[in-house]
Amino acid sequence: MAASDRWLLPEGVEEILPAEAFRLESLRRQLLDLYSGWGYELVITPLIEYLDSLLVGSSHDLDLHTFKITDQLTGRMMGVRADITPQVARIDAHCLARQGDANREGPVRLCYADHVLHTKPRGLLASRVPIRIGAELFGHAGVGCDIELICLMYETLSAANIGDIHVVLGHVGIFRSLVRAAQLSSDSEKELFDALQRKAFEEIDALLDSRVDDDDIRSMLRELSRLSGDESVLTQALDTFSNAPSTVRKELGELEAIAIGVKKRLPAISLGFDLCELRGYEYHTGIVFAAYTPGYGRAVAQGGRYDDIGQVFGRARPASGFDSDLKVIARLSRRQFDAIKGISAPCDDEPALALLIAQLRHEGERVVVDLAAAGDISQAAHGCDRRIVRLNGQWLVQGLR
Repeated sequence: MAASDRWLLPEGVEEILPAEAFRLESLRRQLLDLYSGWGYELVITPLIEYLDSLLVGSSHDLDLHTFKITDQLTGRMMGVRADITPQVARIDAHCLARQGDANREGPVRLCYADHVLHTKPRGLLASRVPIRIGAELFGHAGVGCDIELICLMYETLSAANIGDIHVVLGHVGIFRSLVRAAQLSSDSEKELFDALQRKAFEEIDALLDSRVDDDDIRSMLRELSRLSGDESVLTQALDTFSNAPSTVRKELGELEAIAIGVKKRLPAISLGFDLCELRGYEYHTGIVFAAYTPGYGRAVAQGGRYDDIGQVFGRARPASGFDSDLKVIARLSRRQFDAIKGISAPCDDEPALALLIAQLRHEGERVVVDLAAAGDISQAAHGCDRRIVRLNGQWLVQGLR
């Protein structure tokens, strides 16, 4: 690499300069305080760990996005985390359970905010080093858990002042139950799944006509692929699946109860439904949800239920959660994060000045010692709106003229 190119970074990897770093950190602190107010405890997970535990309960897509290296100490394969949810699930299933705290037997709320690393960007202009921020709730199988997380996801985006939030609900269990009733082979199921994600209706219809013998189940799967839209979709679905297998009716009932619960807590929320939304199909077990806003072509935040993910760690528990990329939230946020102004101090070793500077910093002030001693120009460059001056033998703080 030529010396002139040494400043270049890999595609999708970016530096965060002071103004944006201040904005990200201010938002991170605000959101973690929000989660704390709801009872979610912060955890910090390892950046790198053994691959066989890092990818537990995850999708093939996550496997492809995970950087893999060989541990020089053991020879085992390790991975740089591309997602934090499996790690948090291990903390609930193994680490907290091992502590023997009876309070950890019931619902456990955990949150996080940290970098992950992806082998490839997940979308156009997406970062390969996003900052994932999210919340997970373990140990509660009822719809109250999902209602809480959807509301917290909505409050996350509201706190960042992201406008026109639209939340879309789905349920992967409905598709699973219908596929099981249709007795499709694993290959046919994969073909149908792929066609549903592309909403290739002619392809879906042809596949169902050729491989599903039961007329009712075939009709239900065909209707499922079209059930996407506003809240009227839920009413249509309840009618469409009135004679469906009992598992389908149960799962649809869960979806209805969650929608009602969310609307009670957030009456003004914009809700939609997409019953063929199968994101995370390989590991989600029930409700899935995502938040969208105009001007951004992908989900701003997303989550869902992934029960029993901790089984491999010895503790199978109900689980649900959501996460988002803090960088995306900050970019879409309409909040103004004004930089903290400061006080410029002269470069002088006088004890009284040093004492005043220490006192001001203790009180939370930002005090910048002007090493250049270049007067107001240097003070402005430091982002200072006040300065320490010596008047009548005393050091005092005064505003800049």
